[in-house]
Amino acid sequence: MAQRSSLAIPCEVPLLAVCFLACVATALELSVNNQPADFSLTTPPGPPVSLSCLVQNSSQAEELLWYRGDGQVDLKDGNKVNISNICVSPVSASDNGVTFTCKLARDKSVQVSVTLDVQFPPQLTGEESLQIEEQKDVTLSCDIKSNPQAQATWYKNNTTLTLEQNRYQVYQNSEVFQLSITKVQKSDNGTYTCRVTSILGEGSKDFHVTVEDKKPVFPKEAVIAAAVVVTVTILFGIVARKDTFFKV
Repeated sequence: MAQRSSLAIPCEVPLLAVCFLACVATALELSVNNQPADFSLTTPPGPPVSLSCLVQNSSQAEELLWYRGDGQVDLKDGNKVNISNICVSPVSASDNGVTFTCKLARDKSVQVSVTLDVQFPPQLTGEESLQIEEQKDVTLSCDIKSNPQAQATWYKNNTTLTLEQNRYQVYQNSEVFQLSITKVQKSDNGTYTCRVTSILGEGSKDFHVTVEDKKPVFPKEAVIAAAVVVTVTILFGIVARKDTFFKV
C-alpha cells in the first residue's frame, strides 16, 4: 500500500509563524537617497539639493507623496510611481531645520523623512547711530542668525566692554544678542561693536551712541499757571482798550 506524501514542517515552528516571517522578509519599505530611516542632510546655502524616494520590495505600482513640513508638494504624473524625485533650489538659510517626508500613498505610515541642516556663517554687518538723552535707558540689538550657533561679544571703542553691575545687561538667544544700558551717562558716549564668531566665519555691527543733555522738565502746574496769567493779561488789555474807546 502506497504511503501518502505530506509537507514536512518542523513541529517547533507553526505554519502561521512561517507565513509571518515570509511577509516580514518582503515588507514594503521606502528609502530616500538610499537611506531607509529618517536622517539629517548637511548642506551649505546656494547649491541645489536633490532628494530621491524609492519603493523597496514592491511587486506592483505604488504611488508616492512628498511633503515639505505639513504641506504636500505638487508632483508631475510621471514622478509619482515607485520612484519620485524633488529638488530644493536654491537652498537658503531659511531652509535650515525644514523636514521633507516621502510617504506611501495607500499607507502613509510607511515614510522616510530628511531634515535639512543648512550651515552658514553669521550674516551681521552695518552700523547704526543713536542719540540718547542723559538718564534714559537704551538697548542695542544684533541679529546673530548662524548655523552652527555663533559666540557673541560686546566691545566699546575696540576694547572688550567691562560690564558694570546694575548698569549693563546682556541678553542672548539663538537669533539675537542685546546690550541694555540703564540711565546712560556722558561717559557712555562712544562706538559699541557687536562681534559674532562661528567656525564658519564672523560678522560685526557698530552702534555710534551719543548721549545728549537732559532736557529740563517743567511741572505741569507751572505751565498751567503761566497760561492762566497770559490769558488774564490778554483779557485785561482788551478791557482796558474798550474802556479807553468809550471815554474818548
